[in-house]
Amino acid sequence: MYVAVKGGEKAIRAAHALQEQKRRGDGRLPELSVEQIGDQLSLAVDRVMTEGGIADRELAALALKQASGDNVEAIFLLRAYRTTLPRLAVSEPINTAEMRLERRISAVYKDIPGGQLLGPTYDYTHRLLDFTLLANGEAPSVQQADGEAEPTPHVFSLLTQQGLAKTEEDRGTPPDDITRTPPVYPCSRSSRLQQLMRAMKATCWRWPIRPSAAMAATIRLPARSAAATCRWKSSRKSWL
Repeated sequence: MYVAVKGGEKAIRAAHALQEQKRRGDGRLPELSVEQIGDQLSLAVDRVMTEGGIADRELAALALKQASGDNVEAIFLLRAYRTTLPRLAVSEPINTAEMRLERRISAVYKDIPGGQLLGPTYDYTHRLLDFTLLANGEAPSVQQADGEAEPTPHVFSLLTQQGLAKTEEDRGTPPDDITRTPPVYPCSRSSRLQQLMRAMKATCWRWPIRPSAAMAATIRLPARSAAATCRWKSSRKSWL
């Protein structure tokens, strides 16, 4: 916080009022709602949720609106709010091999059980501005294929079966929380996973694949269902 300034409470109130006016912009234009931000700026919302440490799209969208679209400021706002919340529980591990995916790529094998899914990604775009968006052009509707999803086992499990990967055993140790206690090296498995989650954000946001992705056994992104969205909105609690 910047404190080397004189002017007192009146000047601070004026600065806040100016910021609110700047955030609103031209009053002749319709105001951007929190619902629009949460639905149409999904990648920015995902980033704020990930680094803010709260799995709530509505709160992340609110922080983005309050911060005028500044991701860093929105993350700070969400982190500050997170400190007021009690830690209620630790999420239970689930078998992600059975979940429905919208993105699944592997740098280890070309052909994997269940196939590879590009999903919504910028990997293969031509980096050209789409001027049809200036004319409020609508995106073409996507046809959904019928049929059940194929099983998508983890590629890492295939490496384990061949003795090429080390398996981890659950020893019942309480998981660390790096948002409350700084990690101490060498880190525990839970601490490593939390740091990796915050470091490899690009894979979750459909950014172009980085060179580090060439080392990845598999990158998986679950399809966001209506039930999952409702569950996120109903959750006002912190997460690991």
